[in-house]
Amino acid sequence: MSEAPDGKYQRRKTSVSLLYAHLVFSVKYRRKVITPRVRNALISAAYKTCARLGVVLTEANGEADHLHLMVLFPPSLALSKIVQAVKAESSGAVRRQAFPEVVRKLRGDAFWSPSYFVASCGGAPLEIVKAYIQGQNADAGTAS
Repeated sequence: MSEAPDGKYQRRKTSVSLLYAHLVFSVKYRRKVITPRVRNALISAAYKTCARLGVVLTEANGEADHLHLMVLFPPSLALSKIVQAVKAESSGAVRRQAFPEVVRKLRGDAFWSPSYFVASCGGAPLEIVKAYIQGQNADAGTAS
């Protein structure tokens, strides 16, 4: 797999792609438990998980109650699978370290809310892509 943090296409045996997604995970009950050291543990686990899946984690940061990730992913991998793996492994990593700020405010095994936000990002604006697609058959009117 070729990585594309510089905006170049990922070339694989059967596909060429450039798929970026912005993911946001919220802490269960929106508890403010992500301190700088918890954030570092979450991001470290996310990097490891993404690398294992063949996903490039290009950006990561967050605030006290949520985490933002920008990933470059292959078309053969569903975003829901990426989310599931990253949330499970990062939650487990934080729980294993038993940070007091987390243990005090969250009970049980769950760290993340079961929901998440995802938006595609990167590439040309939608209006430009639409115009490009609409113009594809403009010169083909005489072909049969």
